[in-house]
Amino acid sequence: MLKKDPLQIIAFQTYGTNKRIYLRGRALEDEDINLNDKGIFKSFINAWKRFESDEIKHTKLVVKIGEDTYFYTKTDKRGYFLIDEAVEKLNNKANSEGWVQMQWSFSEPHLGRTIQLQNKFPGEMLIPSPKCKFGVISDIDDTILHTGLVSNLKWRVVYNTIFKSAAGRSPLMGAPEFYHLLHRGKTTLEANPIFYVSHSPWNLYRYLEYFLKKNSFPKGPIILRNFPKPFLKKAKGEKPQKQKEIINLLKTYPDLKFILIGDSGEHDPFIYLEIAEKFPDRILAIYLRNVEHNKKMLRAKSLYKNYKTIPVLLVEHSEQAIKHARDNGFIA
Repeated sequence: MLKKDPLQIIAFQTYGTNKRIYLRGRALEDEDINLNDKGIFKSFINAWKRFESDEIKHTKLVVKIGEDTYFYTKTDKRGYFLIDEAVEKLNNKANSEGWVQMQWSFSEPHLGRTIQLQNKFPGEMLIPSPKCKFGVISDIDDTILHTGLVSNLKWRVVYNTIFKSAAGRSPLMGAPEFYHLLHRGKTTLEANPIFYVSHSPWNLYRYLEYFLKKNSFPKGPIILRNFPKPFLKKAKGEKPQKQKEIINLLKTYPDLKFILIGDSGEHDPFIYLEIAEKFPDRILAIYLRNVEHNKKMLRAKSLYKNYKTIPVLLVEHSEQAIKHARDNGFIA
């Protein structure tokens, strides 16, 4: 009989408020993916494991926050779980940056199965600090990590995602510095929250989490998407999942203004413009990194040509964005 892989809970870094928790994650078999592995063959094997994951479906979980607060949930048929509930005075459990620590566990025995970490899996949720002045919502693909998503040679996307390890990927030049300046803000003590929102699937969560940590980006909630269901067509007029997640952030923090950061290549210019027009008093600025695709760069410039409501900057490199942010009083 083949030995079964041990069980694990991956709690996604997420966000909430003093009065509401919004916790997400997934229960899976531990496929022993080493994110430090380099080389094409090992990277391919790890990519296969990420996308051919074995979920733990319809199983009960419990999360402990602090010493005496518990919440319960159950995974769905794909192993995902979600807790969205009202709470009281949760900020008393947050650290100086606003992070609330928690511990996840399987609440039922799984006979014959090993559970990693003695069935104690860490999780974190961000409540923006009272010191913060604004939030930052940033794309990942081709904004801080080169993917080749807009390349005419689409094989680059496949190659970068499957045949390159997280340890072997490099951020776009100057991006970590810019994000840390935004995180610290004008006073350098603001702890402005950074939310990473991507069209990538949740299967890449640990890959992207590792990339952000390895390259010293400010820690922040990582918000990805489920794989679309086969043969299920999007309803007419339905907004992209990424746009829904950004609007959810704006509604979650109604008193917080935001800076939007993306790239000029795919959907960001259209999504950000629509959000800015719908919430004109909530968006401080839009930064769009130019990609190496002339037609899409020109399309983004044309889209914002007559838009004057809030500052919009198409940038070639991070130094331009840093100067603009400093001139507008966002950073020191």
